Amino acid sequence: MNNRAPKSFLKFNKQERSGIFFLLLLIVVFQILYFVGYAYPTDNTPQIFTEDVDYQMKMEELKERNSKRDSMVIFPFNPNFISDYKGYTLGMSPGEIDRLHNFRANNKFVNSEKEFQLVTRISDSLLDKLAPYFKFPDWATDRTKTDLTATDKSEVVDTPYPIRTYESHRALSSIKIKDLNKATAQELKDIRGIGDKLSQRIVKFRDRLGGFIDERQLSHVYGLDLEVVDRVLKRYRVLNPPPISKININSSSVHDIAKLVYFKYSVAAKIVAYRQQVGAIDSFDELVNIEDFPSDKLDIIQLYLQL
Repeated sequence: MNNRAPKSFLKFNKQERSGIFFLLLLIVVFQILYFVGYAYPTDNTPQIFTEDVDYQMKMEELKERNSKRDSMVIFPFNPNFISDYKGYTLGMSPGEIDRLHNFRANNKFVNSEKEFQLVTRISDSLLDKLAPYFKFPDWATDRTKTDLTATDKSEVVDTPYPIRTYESHRALSSIKIKDLNKATAQELKDIRGIGDKLSQRIVKFRDRLGGFIDERQLSHVYGLDLEVVDRVLKRYRVLNPPPISKININSSSVHDIAKLVYFKYSVAAKIVAYRQQVGAIDSFDELVNIEDFPSDKLDIIQLYLQL
């Protein structure tokens, strides 16, 4: 008869104890790795999140640019020289812009707010918004208003515009109006307030521009008082604006941008630096944010630029 005590199942030999210890050690190690990985994600984990943050930043930048364009600053301008882009930023429809350009193609000019509305057929609300910024030459605003024969806006399209051109105004004037772009320094000296220096300065400034495209540019001549400008415009006007070779501010170099009379080399460098910072300039109104930019002349300057 076998009197040995039964073997206990809780009793392990040395090899079994080593195996159990190693298994427990693996469990502990995996638990530690799991919690560490959860609390401190690896660099690969947040890649999608990082890309999402970059996308959100770009969207915010676009929203900021759009808000700047919506809240743009409008400077006084001559509505006869509204470009497609300028008309768009002012809230004009393509049809309204085309009507103005077709009218101007016949060498005609609008000389009042009402005439501008009759030609373009813009709404009263848009006219009320834009009219405070209209700037017409003094000879146009001081003259007697022409009685318009059209009784409604549709008649303006089908019949000739009863609006004076530069030529008709010249014929009615007691002074023969000459082309400002053809005036010599000697001729300009005949106007009170203009001597040798100012006459030469006007001609030099005009030549650097390649010719005046707007009468307001005469006031940009250094040292020329507004009263003297008014006297000049009673005898001279821009009858034949020269063609413009526009500068692309999104691709031109500092040297090319600085060729424009209105830009010092330092300002041209700041324009290029700003362009590199934002990627591309989407609106001319962004330029007013650049240090030392002549923002008071933006309405004229943008005629020489393209995006």
